[in-house]
Amino acid sequence: MPRLAPTIDFYRNNSKIKWIVLAISILISAGSIFYTERLVSQLKEREKQQVILFAKAIEYTINEGYDVNINFVSEEIINKNNSIPTILIDDHEKVTTMRNVEIDSSKNQAAIDQQIRDEIEIMAATYEPIIIVLRDPSQNNEVFGQQKLYYKNSFLLTQINAYPYIQLSVIAIFGIISYLAFNFSRMAEQNRVWVGLAKETAHQLGTPLSSLMAWMEVLRDDPDLKNKGIADELEKDIRKLTVVTERFSSIGSVPTLRQENVVALVNTVVNYLRPRISSKVKMDVFTLSENIQVMVHPPLFEWVIENLCKNAVDAIGGSGTIAIKILRGSDSKVFIDISDTGKGIPRSKISMVFRPGFTTKKRGWGLGLTLAKRIIESYHNGKIFVKSSEENQGTTFRIALNTVS
Repeated sequence: MPRLAPTIDFYRNNSKIKWIVLAISILISAGSIFYTERLVSQLKEREKQQVILFAKAIEYTINEGYDVNINFVSEEIINKNNSIPTILIDDHEKVTTMRNVEIDSSKNQAAIDQQIRDEIEIMAATYEPIIIVLRDPSQNNEVFGQQKLYYKNSFLLTQINAYPYIQLSVIAIFGIISYLAFNFSRMAEQNRVWVGLAKETAHQLGTPLSSLMAWMEVLRDDPDLKNKGIADELEKDIRKLTVVTERFSSIGSVPTLRQENVVALVNTVVNYLRPRISSKVKMDVFTLSENIQVMVHPPLFEWVIENLCKNAVDAIGGSGTIAIKILRGSDSKVFIDISDTGKGIPRSKISMVFRPGFTTKKRGWGLGLTLAKRIIESYHNGKIFVKSSEENQGTTFRIALNTVS
């Protein structure tokens, strides 16, 4: 028993651990993006200065004419730009020079012109164009026109800018896969523990049950006790223990479902519980039809109903009412609503009630609702959930099963 305490504490603190991991992940992600943004900003400024130098080189070449120095400028500055996409247009919006811009030459001229215009729009939306002033040296450097140099980020800068988001996406995908794998492994381990515990419990119950059956026959033969009904009541409890043993034996194996009248099954559980709970707690079953057929495994299904009813009795504490409503729903569904007038479940804890280890009782394993959920959803392909709950007003659990046409 002490070994289970860390597991239960883990589940109780699971939400806090998730928030801590999420906070650390956000800090790491934000730090990665911030650092990359700084690098990108520095590279953007560097490329901008390169383009300004490129523009000044073109301006100098146009205004000064060609000589040895101009050839140096042309070869070492203008022709060295082999990464930054640029488009130079004149006063009449005609393209004079393009560098590092991919154009599909297989298209017709109209399509090529449109592609160039699209590139200019993209560049204009990215950065303001650099103005190149044209002067006439023979006329005292009088301005006679201007050109515009459009540019955008190089492919390298674009890659660096996108890298942290790609990196975070890969990390997120890996994290999700790891979490799912860990969660599946943890659930599988829990299932193995529960199955082993259940089967061992069933095995241990077998011996005293056999002994009780033998003693019951002895009581039936006792003339002093024969007419007092003691043996009959004892037989009911023995049958109940036999059913419980069968339930534990069924856990871990795929149960065989068969067509049953769900109203009759619920009434069987209620009739058994009525004399065994407080007389201050009233139990009623309501239905519009006495014959609603579903596919169930009776011992396990009755266990779920019994577990919910006992939880309702504990929630009521003193006097109150447990109302069980059985009704047909749409899409071939049957709904079993179990309502109590107990203390209710706080809104913040509704999502936790089916977690292993969660319990509001001073004593208890906190596994009843977890097993109920597994029985209904894994074995019966149904649903079980808290339909409604208000503190000091009561709680309603709903079970949804598939009906038989």
